[in-house]
Amino acid sequence: MEAIKKYFSHLDSTQMAKMEQLFPLYQEWNQKINVISRKDMDNFYNNHVLHSLAIAKITTFAPGTRILDVGTGGGFPGIPLAIVFPQCSFYLLDSIEKKVKVVREVASSLQLDNVTALRDRVENATGQFDFVISRAVTTLPKFVEWTRGKISKKQKNDIPNGILYLKGGDFMEELNQINHKIRLYEISGFFEEEFFETKKIVHLY
Repeated sequence: MEAIKKYFSHLDSTQMAKMEQLFPLYQEWNQKINVISRKDMDNFYNNHVLHSLAIAKITTFAPGTRILDVGTGGGFPGIPLAIVFPQCSFYLLDSIEKKVKVVREVASSLQLDNVTALRDRVENATGQFDFVISRAVTTLPKFVEWTRGKISKKQKNDIPNGILYLKGGDFMEELNQINHKIRLYEISGFFEEEFFETKKIVHLY
């Protein structure tokens, strides 16, 4: 939690309380349904919560923004972002029922009325969204194909509607296969922890 307080000191007491509740909630659910590796639970706030919140360092989602989190797993990056942006609607999608159950239970425990958990494949998701977010669920060209037609053309934010993808390592070859405008953000420019050295946000629009 220290890192959350350090980098997101503007959050109000209700938001901070929800951030603090994340660890015990995931610890409890992880014993029933394994959604986070045991090793990663030791670095829960850095590797999962703070990593998710990197997106909040490049934009402040306008009220009413609709965000689809594809392959959310246990709820990342969607759940931490839903705490930070309570006036936005988050749709957390995963094809595995037990993971969706964890998302529903965590969102319910935290009274996150702006979170909808959905069990489905992204190709079947209906509606349009301002942003599609994800944490490295597949290659970027495949992800672009999956989410084609899902992004609204009506702009309401300070960055263009599109995909916000959390990814590490070398993926320049993947980017070369994509016919989109691309912005890359180095997460190490926001957070000094070693974990973020090679991590980036890819904005495709």
